[in-house]
Amino acid sequence: MNGTMIRITVNGQPVEVEEGCSVAAAVARLGVPFRRSPRGEPRMPLCGMGVCFECRVCIDGIAGQRACMLPVRTGMQVTTDG
Repeated sequence: MNGTMIRITVNGQPVEVEEGCSVAAAVARLGVPFRRSPRGEPRMPLCGMGVCFECRVCIDGIAGQRACMLPVRTGMQVTTDG
């Protein structure tokens, strides 16, 4: 990481993270659930390498993206199901 800060929006809240970090790290910084189970329990990433699919979010209008696999980009709009 190079120390440059990137600003994205998660569920309408601005968050600044270091360039190169994952979208999952940015969402986790806010402490909001990534999604909810069918019974309404909050879910968070388990594996951090794209296998568990618990980190799925909507990024810039595209649903089902694995947040742990994508680096942040300036201006990203992220929405969780949590």
